[in-house]
Amino acid sequence: MSQPVISVEHLSKQYDLGVIGTGTLTRDLERWWARTRHKPDPYSLVGTDPEKSWLQGSILALDDVSFTVQQGEALGIIGKNGAGKSTLLKILSRVTAPTSGVVKVKGRIGSLLEVGTGFHPELTGRENVYLNGAILGMKRAEVDRKFDEIVAFSGVEKFIDTPVKRYSSGMYVRLAFAVAAHLDPEILVVDEVLAVGDAEFQKKCLGKMSDVAGEGRTVLFVSHNMNAISRICYRAIWIDNGKVICDLDSSSTIYRYLSKGAESTAEKSWANLESAPGDNIARLKSVKIINSRDQVSETINIDEPLGVEIQYWNLQTGLRPTAIIHFYNESGVCLFASNDWNNLIWSKTPRQPGIVTATCHIPPNFLAEGNISVLVAVNTYNPDKIHIYEKDVVAFQVVDRTESNGVRGEYAGSHWPGVVRPLFDWDVKFQPDYKYSDIKKN
Repeated sequence: MSQPVISVEHLSKQYDLGVIGTGTLTRDLERWWARTRHKPDPYSLVGTDPEKSWLQGSILALDDVSFTVQQGEALGIIGKNGAGKSTLLKILSRVTAPTSGVVKVKGRIGSLLEVGTGFHPELTGRENVYLNGAILGMKRAEVDRKFDEIVAFSGVEKFIDTPVKRYSSGMYVRLAFAVAAHLDPEILVVDEVLAVGDAEFQKKCLGKMSDVAGEGRTVLFVSHNMNAISRICYRAIWIDNGKVICDLDSSSTIYRYLSKGAESTAEKSWANLESAPGDNIARLKSVKIINSRDQVSETINIDEPLGVEIQYWNLQTGLRPTAIIHFYNESGVCLFASNDWNNLIWSKTPRQPGIVTATCHIPPNFLAEGNISVLVAVNTYNPDKIHIYEKDVVAFQVVDRTESNGVRGEYAGSHWPGVVRPLFDWDVKFQPDYKYSDIKKN
């Protein structure tokens, strides 16, 4: 059974607001004496109110955070900027101390919290590899043994003897991540380094972190890239305003995080032709999400069909405009696109001026749970031109209220992964294994 390598109990971190000091002990004492006598701050900036220049209070970057991480677990940490993610990693890496609470860490930590941490700009890449390795706890013999592998992973071989002050930010993070990743720590802590690297390097980093987790070591991964979190980490915690809001499997945590504050508007219309989106060929009149009862609905159950009804004004004779829809989930991933061109009679019929109603019918048991936004477009071919292009024109939520023995409603007690969730037919056969039966009897 795996053992906890990180235990966080009722952890809090408080930061004071305002200017903390003047820069010298003498001035700090003068400021304290003035404050004791309820006098204005003698070192307040010109143009500011001296009465408001004192310390204005404090904030809790972390507020009573508790969780454990098992050996070999890859834990994702998500949340908006300023939520407390980096503060948590700094405490775990012993960069800063907590205000209250207990943190227990078992094993050597390799941290990559900021791009180029521990790098000296005047030193070459080679020298910084040894410097950064020493800072992270590697011995010189260990760096010697892994030096070629570190440089090859970073991809900066040509520039390894160049001062790093001439490196781009991407080269910085490549080399810094390579050193940290080859430290062979029991715990690897990574804070948003993938935001700087290019696509090739991001893929290499994800592969390395997967390898680290697969070797039985522990990974703590902070990122705004939800796809990377779901790929690397089975479990994720969502931190907001210093508190742990959700601590579940990564798919469920990401789903709840992205669903926060999502608004659904299942119908939108334009009564005035002149103000409607479009041009002199076509203008959008309305878009509706229709449920199985032919009603406009912001909530669609996973096992019911739905329709996207598009109405637009066709303003020209002889052209053949076609309606198009794109479905997007909360992550901005396009689930699919469709148009009405597969209606052969309609696609070959020249249009007359009037109102066109095009409805796309989507079968049940196809979409996954979550919030979905719809892009609507109308274009023509010969000549090719887009006349209407409206992003997020309507939105709705797919929910799972199926009660068929919980088979559709649950997935190991959590949210189902995947951008779509079709219900396929399965052919299941059984053949008795008499040898296995004999073993069970014995």
